[in-house]
Amino acid sequence: MVSKNQLKLIKSLHQKKYRNLHGLFFVEGIKTVNELLNSSFKPHLILATALERNRLEYDDVLEVTEPDLKNISALHTPSGVLGVFEIPRQAETDFKGWVLALDSVQDPGNLGTIIRLCDWFGIPQLICSKGTVDCYNPKVLQATMGSITRVIIHYTDLQTVIETATLPVCGAFMDGEDMHHMDLPQEGILVMGNEANGISGTIEKLVSQKVGIPQFGEGHTESLNVATATAILLSEIRRPK
Repeated sequence: MVSKNQLKLIKSLHQKKYRNLHGLFFVEGIKTVNELLNSSFKPHLILATALERNRLEYDDVLEVTEPDLKNISALHTPSGVLGVFEIPRQAETDFKGWVLALDSVQDPGNLGTIIRLCDWFGIPQLICSKGTVDCYNPKVLQATMGSITRVIIHYTDLQTVIETATLPVCGAFMDGEDMHHMDLPQEGILVMGNEANGISGTIEKLVSQKVGIPQFGEGHTESLNVATATAILLSEIRRPK
């Protein structure tokens, strides 16, 4: 049975400072927990209710009551399974093929969806500025649906990375060139900006090619959601030439 101290630890992992302090994060749901158990992530604690315990692909499972799980869960309706895993050491960035970079994307749902998109479109490296929401935020992890196991995520000084990179740098802008009619390079860095302010002025100066998505409507929509725009641009990058 899970202890009070273990429940207290998990409850603290809702906050970034405690995730960093303990080097741990948690995910919920049978599918996501099993995906992480079958990946390179190292499990720390695996909890399940009596009804869900046998569905896990793991032997060392602690039983938790539904009220206790509800108290520590990030979900309105807990799924019955929760896993605590170690935050892995940050790997070196491998600048091969296309790399996606985020300049202060702050909505957890957007980041989680973007991680799924990287997984879908075969973008193995995601670079996040230090102002981007923590990828181990429970809401981000919920939105990734397990794709966190297949995308390497780096948090770093985005300006320094782009200044030292040898790849061409494309940035998404409202007034950028129509990406459907561009001759895109075989590899590069695609930069997506903040939900409200777009790409910062500092990063804009380092962009070698401004790209955009044409608008076919009557123009009443100011902009696209950053995750939606990322999906369109990655699809274009992967379109056979």
